Amino acid sequence: MSSVASSVDTLSGLLARQKSAFNAAGAVDAATRRDRIQRVIDLLVAHHGELTEAMDADFGGRPAGFSLMNDVLGALASLKHARDHLAHWMQDEQRPPFVPYDQLGAKAWIMYQPKGSVGIIGTWNAPLYTLFSPLASVLAAGNRAILKPSEVTPRTAALVARLCAERLDPLEVAVVTGDAELAEAFTAQPFDHLVFTGSTAVGRAVMRNAAQNLVPVTLELGGKSPVIISTTADLDQAALSIAVAKATNGGQICINPDLVYVPRHLQTSLISALRSAYASLHPSIQGNPDVVAVVNQRHLSRVEGYIDDARQRGARIESLPEALPLDASDRRRPLRLVIDPPHDAQIMNEEIFGPAMVLLSYDDLGQVIDAINAGPRPLALYYFGQDAAEQRRVLEHTVSGGVTLNDVMMHAAMHDAPFGGVGASGMGHYHGREGFLEFSHLRTVFKAPAHDPRREWGLLPPYGEHYLATMLAMVTSD
Repeated sequence: MSSVASSVDTLSGLLARQKSAFNAAGAVDAATRRDRIQRVIDLLVAHHGELTEAMDADFGGRPAGFSLMNDVLGALASLKHARDHLAHWMQDEQRPPFVPYDQLGAKAWIMYQPKGSVGIIGTWNAPLYTLFSPLASVLAAGNRAILKPSEVTPRTAALVARLCAERLDPLEVAVVTGDAELAEAFTAQPFDHLVFTGSTAVGRAVMRNAAQNLVPVTLELGGKSPVIISTTADLDQAALSIAVAKATNGGQICINPDLVYVPRHLQTSLISALRSAYASLHPSIQGNPDVVAVVNQRHLSRVEGYIDDARQRGARIESLPEALPLDASDRRRPLRLVIDPPHDAQIMNEEIFGPAMVLLSYDDLGQVIDAINAGPRPLALYYFGQDAAEQRRVLEHTVSGGVTLNDVMMHAAMHDAPFGGVGASGMGHYHGREGFLEFSHLRTVFKAPAHDPRREWGLLPPYGEHYLATMLAMVTSD
């Protein structure tokens, strides 16, 4: 038997055992849910040093402080918020029975029931966060989970698997590791819910596989998140916010800005402000321990290919800071600004996911809104400006997963608000109560009164002479 087939058999058996344990245990009380979450919290706290070292090695350069902030502390915040609020979230919600049973003693409520076993596929750019942040919502809802870390960060994946096997009950939270073949098989398993973080193209394949078993999916996919710079924007503040975003994880974040729309007469000023802001963060690139490297050579070649394609098509390229001879052994790269590339350029049609960004000049805001609406729905949208009416126009005439106004990426850091995409950028949410609801089955319960009056009211067969007239009398528009 091949290693892949063996891994798939192991996965299938593990899922079957989790489902059996879920069915045998029945209701999951708040104390049990809190305990499961606490053990995950304790794992991350106890082993944060090893985990940050593994991420640094996988990236070929990723500051420990950033890995702590983005992955460890980000995951801990989600886990702690869920731990501290789940008891309130899981309470039955009373609902009024319909007339006339509301007057006869009937009761009705919504029961928030766990679904069972949830599969979570993480991604390489945030290898802990994309596993453990959704896991917080999954465990808060009373479910069990099997995690599949990304094979692109193999050291981190192997460490997560080992630590979870040592510290967690695999019938509650388990980890499987493997390549794209295992991931393909993972998405075809009969989970009770499936969470995937990654590209839109792979998200489509995940959804097709999940459909074989009618498994509901939560997809966090990304896309080309736009920034709109208004004529009323503070350019220096906008430039710093954008520079910080592009310096974060080397631009390898799903909600990172891809397209920046700037008024034509402000383009030169914005480029100057971006150059100054980025240099204040990263005065040098290669060998700079504060700069996150592109994760591997394949992704570096992909990003460089987008830039080369745009250059060949006549786009101007600005390098922040100034371009210098590059050391091929170091995957750290400066931020490249691609100025007004043609619409058929690769960088205009593919998510960049790296240290590059497109600047597009505009003359009328309506053109920008039309351009955004003509493309797939982005995961995030950003607006810089002080005109309240214009801000409202952007909010009401565009659709995106989330929005940050006068900054970048901040909305995703809210733990008491849903995070997710729409359309091509994803579906479903995690974080906060909405994450709890995502992984809960909302089960309606109706408890009948002691007495059923339908027969004495003539509402059951054989129907009397007044039945039809009674029904007709109730057909009203008020």
